[in-house]
Amino acid sequence: MAVKFNIRHLEENDLHLEGELSPEELQLENSDPLVQVRKPLAYEVEIQKNGGDILAQGRLELTLQCECARCLKPFETKVLLEDWAALIPLEGEEKALIENDLVDLTPYMREDILLNFPQHPLCSEKCAGLPAHHDQKKAQDASAWSALNKLKF
Repeated sequence: MAVKFNIRHLEENDLHLEGELSPEELQLENSDPLVQVRKPLAYEVEIQKNGGDILAQGRLELTLQCECARCLKPFETKVLLEDWAALIPLEGEEKALIENDLVDLTPYMREDILLNFPQHPLCSEKCAGLPAHHDQKKAQDASAWSALNKLKF
């Protein structure tokens, strides 16, 4: 279920939303095969009316399953947005989509989470990559080709 709230409830009080969104509900479309979302997004958000806008702020946390870009070792990392905030306009070109007095925060959360995905996931900063025997095999293969290149027909 998406993270939705009734805009009419903001006329009386600020709102507090807390819960989890499954990977399917979050609908993260990531083209990087080294980064996968298999665990739910945990969120805790305060929502208030701010003039003609809605201000949502809080904490978002998502654990990612990754493969190291150097050694292909699987590991987990977190996208943690401690001070997440979104200013959602109620008027203008970029106004929030309101259906039956409900506003969906999910697209705003999704966008900021995707922006914080690792671009080049590493199991550690000191990762040396694949074991050395692979590099030796490449060197042997290269020497075999260089010997063939010397042949004259």
